[in-house]
Amino acid sequence: MDTPSTRFAQLIPGMVGMVLVGSSVTVSHSLVDAPLLTAQAVRYAAATVILLVVARFAGARLVWPRGREWLWLTGLAVTGLVLFNVAVVRGVAHAEPAVVAVAVACVPLVLGVVGPLLEGRRPSRQVLLAAPVVMTGAVLVEGTGRTDAVGVAWAALTLGCEAAFTLLAVPVLPRHTPWGVSVHATWLGGLLLAVLGATREGPSAVRQLSGVQWAAVGYLALMVTAVAFVLWYSTVRSVGAGRAGLLTGIAPLAAAAVGTVSGVGVPGPWVWLGIAVVIAGLVGGLRPRDVPAGTITDVDRTAQADPPPAAVRSR
Repeated sequence: MDTPSTRFAQLIPGMVGMVLVGSSVTVSHSLVDAPLLTAQAVRYAAATVILLVVARFAGARLVWPRGREWLWLTGLAVTGLVLFNVAVVRGVAHAEPAVVAVAVACVPLVLGVVGPLLEGRRPSRQVLLAAPVVMTGAVLVEGTGRTDAVGVAWAALTLGCEAAFTLLAVPVLPRHTPWGVSVHATWLGGLLLAVLGATREGPSAVRQLSGVQWAAVGYLALMVTAVAFVLWYSTVRSVGAGRAGLLTGIAPLAAAAVGTVSGVGVPGPWVWLGIAVVIAGLVGGLRPRDVPAGTITDVDRTAQADPPPAAVRSR
């Protein structure tokens, strides 16, 4: 039986994934002076190997993309991986880590509207009411954190790429599962970054990475890619893109906490106020609704992965 505790358990992987994404903003600060494209290419190459090994031990069935799936997965790799990481690393050079991370918290409204449509459902009123609250807190943080015009521009690009990271996965998740989407996204992203890195930074750029930068790349490959990708897509598949999108509000909390511990800087009081508003939006949007026994909700329908809605069925 699908109880409130069961539905909350389906959110936990996504929560953990967003904590890891938030932590990546501060970790990425150490890559500001690194050959960016080459460093990210190494990250995704390593993550691909990790995912393949773990997927084999986990018994996950991986299938090769076909037809339009190549377009969805390539688009996901270009926007959600390549452009997203360029935006994050360049953004933290002009703004507090929490400012860049909070751009991710502006994603819920986009996912709350577009995600259900891709899944063949109507947007949830509860999610649509909560999304502006999360966004208000995000805008409050972004407007009062230490940044400049360039930092705001990079944060805006981060927002678009983060939304694409989820939305472009929706049509291919039923057939490829979270494991397959994660594997194909990482090797495609790694290949694109390797080509760009060799062209713009040179084949020997990898030698410029310092010990600290290698450690950052390793953390990003293992925790923020191999682990976080599978966790996030698991929640998207279980509860739908709209409801899962609210969890992106957790990222700025993690970014602020990690930034404080690592000595990057303590966010100001207005930043913390914005984070409190984000939390309020999360509580309202993710609170289980009381429904009569035997009633099937929109979230329950999303959890029924077999068969998938016609709108997301692979061709």
